[in-house]
Amino acid sequence: MLQFLGLSQRSETVYRAMLRHPDHGVAALASDTGMPESAVREALNELAALKLLKPSVQEVGALRPVSPTVGLTALLADAEAQAVAQQAQVDSTRVAIASIAAEQDHPYDDDRALRLEGLDTVRARLEELQQATTFECLSLNPGGAHRPDARQAAAPLNEEALKRGVTIRAVCRESFRNDADTLAYARWLTGYGGQMRTVPTVPIQMIVVDRRTAIVPMDPANPRAGALEIHTPGTVSALCALFEQVWEHGTPFGEQPTTDLNGCTPTERVLLQIIAAGDTDETAARQLGVSLRTVRRMMSSLMERLDAASRFQAGLNAAKRGWL
Repeated sequence: MLQFLGLSQRSETVYRAMLRHPDHGVAALASDTGMPESAVREALNELAALKLLKPSVQEVGALRPVSPTVGLTALLADAEAQAVAQQAQVDSTRVAIASIAAEQDHPYDDDRALRLEGLDTVRARLEELQQATTFECLSLNPGGAHRPDARQAAAPLNEEALKRGVTIRAVCRESFRNDADTLAYARWLTGYGGQMRTVPTVPIQMIVVDRRTAIVPMDPANPRAGALEIHTPGTVSALCALFEQVWEHGTPFGEQPTTDLNGCTPTERVLLQIIAAGDTDETAARQLGVSLRTVRRMMSSLMERLDAASRFQAGLNAAKRGWL
């Protein structure tokens, strides 16, 4: 209880015993406290250093405990003075941090978009935004697996935000369920109260913070090139609307995707749309985030169900039967 004043638990125990029995010596205090005499002597040295013991005027060589009202109050005053000094240091440090951050700030372009060059700059800015998030963080994630290092870096910030009551909603591709690392991240996020849904394909990578700030890649084909930080209200509102549309059609993590009246899963419907548009199996595999072998296996199953002898005929039959 008194560690804040510099007393160890051992010293506090001995001090309380001396207050009850001021005339007890080392042996008696050892008996009172159940401590070895060597520990009692060490505690007495600590108490003397804290000026909680004074020489006895009645017995030469003996020590008497100083009244708590005097001794402990004096220690408390010292501790309070130190706390005030530490708070002053904290305030000065906060001002210094704000000054350094101001020096790093960049003016926005006319369209209020800030260029974030390179992955390191993007991650650093996301960390700042996550610290400042007040109520909501939305994200679309078309990429592959959540790497363990990225997950470990984001976990403390996500956990702290969720504990503050921030709503975190994320959309990932359906294919992520085949990756152990991303599955681990999804379980962790939902376990802390975050929400995640999956869709066959995600249109664009983006993060929207508090419906005021959006982060999108400068080049969707090369995420390492950096990102744009957008504050224009109209653009941010449009991105929020896109997120809500994708979210509405997503499957909550932990549930199996539902099939439509034709027995097609969401991924199968999207595959048919891709093939019907004339794209190759390789393109479909990239968009769905699955292997070429998986695409061909799915396509073979769809062709059989559609009584089609070719991919082209499968597209025609799907359109005729209302599968598209």
